[in-house]
Amino acid sequence: MSKYTTLNEPKIRFHWKCKHTWKRSAKNTLWCLLGCSIGDFGTILYFQLNQIPWPTLSIMVLAIINGLITSIILETIILSKQMIIKKAFQTAMTMSFISMISMEIAMNTVDWIIIGEAKLFWWIVPIMLIAGFLTPWPYNYFRLKKYNISCH
Repeated sequence: MSKYTTLNEPKIRFHWKCKHTWKRSAKNTLWCLLGCSIGDFGTILYFQLNQIPWPTLSIMVLAIINGLITSIILETIILSKQMIIKKAFQTAMTMSFISMISMEIAMNTVDWIIIGEAKLFWWIVPIMLIAGFLTPWPYNYFRLKKYNISCH
């Protein structure tokens, strides 16, 4: 018996079969994807349109940082409808960076593997978004199911 359980406490088993949790974690993941992709795609597009000759890796690292920033801003705005702005910002800052970083890395990796550099074309964006959604979604389900932790 674990030192964290008591005799009267029911044993809760984790499983991957809860449709409600999959639906809720998908919604949370989509909000995160929206926030991350605004900063990420905006950065890549800026460098592409202005033909700034930075190394691909540098552009992608900056795109990831900007994606994290825009995600935090979007989450703060969404949460500020439910709580005071200071608490909304604190909550947004403590969201799962593992989820956001994996999302960002997945999107940029797809771009780099298929295009070979940090560039956006109309047909690559949906592929990047799918990879960005699918990569953190199981982790977000796990956090929500196991710990009831989400950002919305």
